[in-house]
Amino acid sequence: MTRPPTFVAPSAQVEEHAEIGAHVAIWQHSKVRHGARVGAGTRIGGGVYVGVGVVVGENSKIENGAQLFEGSRLGRGVFVGPCALLLNDRYPRATTPAGVIKDGKDWEVEGVTVDEGASVGGGAVLLPGARIGAWALVGGGSVVVGEIAPYALVVGNPARRVGTVCRCGRPFGESTSCASCGVRLERSGDSEWPQVVEPA
Repeated sequence: MTRPPTFVAPSAQVEEHAEIGAHVAIWQHSKVRHGARVGAGTRIGGGVYVGVGVVVGENSKIENGAQLFEGSRLGRGVFVGPCALLLNDRYPRATTPAGVIKDGKDWEVEGVTVDEGASVGGGAVLLPGARIGAWALVGGGSVVVGEIAPYALVVGNPARRVGTVCRCGRPFGESTSCASCGVRLERSGDSEWPQVVEPA
């Protein structure tokens, strides 16, 4: 299958020194700041913000209205749902204690990391320093405050693990294998959650 060439909507803004890979689509009213890197094959929906120096891996999909603030790092094949927020300021204030408006030197960036294949549901909020493990799934509207294990299914505020998903995103439920992608579960020691075993 032939991929379409890179497309940037006329109303989108891609700043100088942003790196845009081949076959990327950036839709209406989105903004990609300088120093950001968007991997090949990625789709960026309308009204998305990709902050300074943000890294988006190849073949990712960033849905309408998602906000990826400075310090965000996404692996390949990551899904970010509509209006999800990847935040970076643990102690947000508009001004210093002296009442002077803050600038770049007055706060510390603490970005979010989303590893390969993981999905972040619509309206989810990932707080500064959060890390989403490979192939994990964050339910829509959830608030993530720490680290999420690979293949974990998490929901709520704060997000808590409620299950395990396979590479295709389906929860295992009572099953120990996925007929769709060949991934299976295996109990290991005293761990509360089974380990995911990839097909050979």
